Amino acid sequence: MSLRIKKNDRVVVIAGKNRGVVSRVLYVIPKKNRAVVENVNIVKRHTRARGPNQPGGIVEREAPIHISNLMLYCEKCKKGVRFGTKVEGETKQRVCKGCGSIL
Repeated sequence: MSLRIKKNDRVVVIAGKNRGVVSRVLYVIPKKNRAVVENVNIVKRHTRARGPNQPGGIVEREAPIHISNLMLYCEKCKKGVRFGTKVEGETKQRVCKGCGSIL
């Protein structure tokens, strides 16, 4: 199944503890309908030491967030927007429903 959110998209979080944050998608997990977003949904992981060059301890990292809690961010509208697709030749582009600009 193809997801509407892609890697390196600018998104806004619309639900949860990080609501309203605008950030970039680091990677997408299509089978679980989740995405990892930069500096959103930070959790603490207790890690074991892996040799002398990687010590153990408590590490903060981003956890996946469901894509239904994300909206694509439009630079022109300055908010999260719905979008449609527009086919030009052989390329398919995402278009903002509010202002019509290409996302």
